Amino acid sequence: MSIKLETAETEFPFAPYRSLSNDELQERISKVKREMGSRLLILGHHYQQDEVIAYADLTGDSYQLSKLAADSPDCRAIVFCGVHFMAETADILANRPERLASRNGERVSVILPDLSAGCSMADMAAIRQVEAAWDALGDVIDTKDLTPVTYINSAAALKAFCGRLEGIVCTSSNAKAVLEWSFARRKRVFFFPDQHLGRNTSLKMGITNDQMPVWNPHAEDLGGNSEETITNSRVLLWQGHCSVHQMFTAAHVHQYRDKIPGIQILVHPECPQEVNDIADISGSTSKIIETVRKAPSGSKWQSERNYIWSIDSRPSTPSKRFTSCRRSCACVQRCIESTWLISAGASKISKPGIL
Repeated sequence: MSIKLETAETEFPFAPYRSLSNDELQERISKVKREMGSRLLILGHHYQQDEVIAYADLTGDSYQLSKLAADSPDCRAIVFCGVHFMAETADILANRPERLASRNGERVSVILPDLSAGCSMADMAAIRQVEAAWDALGDVIDTKDLTPVTYINSAAALKAFCGRLEGIVCTSSNAKAVLEWSFARRKRVFFFPDQHLGRNTSLKMGITNDQMPVWNPHAEDLGGNSEETITNSRVLLWQGHCSVHQMFTAAHVHQYRDKIPGIQILVHPECPQEVNDIADISGSTSKIIETVRKAPSGSKWQSERNYIWSIDSRPSTPSKRFTSCRRSCACVQRCIESTWLISAGASKISKPGIL
């Protein structure tokens, strides 16, 4: 299956849009949406800025958005306000064989407004590095007894690699179920690109840190490990991480608890172990959102990023107090600097020949 992502700047220069006023941009976006109706879906990731979310037809996390768009019977074009791997995921799901068959072979066009919008974690595991690691591991252990597992926050090439080797893709919501599935079939797991999600999930399953060596793709021999360490492993963790989640430390947790009595700490399993171990709740973005929405009036919450503000205060909840260590995910937000990028993307996808 081939993946074809387009950027708004392909045959469509950005410069004219940068000079337009917000009112002009809004009118252009609204015009395209009126003309295309349900054939166009603008997807806004949870971590996006409010001025971008204002134009989104659907909001959510990357997999949720991709699935909703792919399941739409009318959608023929997607503008994904996110990063590269998110748009790839949307393309994979929207144009998988059964969906193509339901549209008599017609593809859904997927536009990423800026193809340079990448995820720092996804970029930490290049396919050539993972393939080289797999080959090196084969010199020490039987890779037929090793299941490759990639987090959905990864390039399509890594997902294809897992598919070829009878591995699997996981999300932060189903990581535990995926690891259970993997261990039911084989002895070991090779987990990439996020070491923290792999470690925090495995620890809850009773696997200890000494059974989870970290593979450094830049080390000369066996990812910086000995043969004995590899042989005794249960989960091999890739040395990758989310640059934003990594910034939230145990010191931040203690600081907020000292400043705000009764505050509850919400973290994502992409945070380091020392943060997950002392948090009140660790879970996927969806779990965190649902927890806050169901929380009683007067409750106080702290998260390492802006997704609680971004999601739960859009429909305002003044009876709850939210604080955040860091206001935003720079990777996701840099892909849409302003409404002019949405306008360029929407305008491109509405031109003759795109649909």
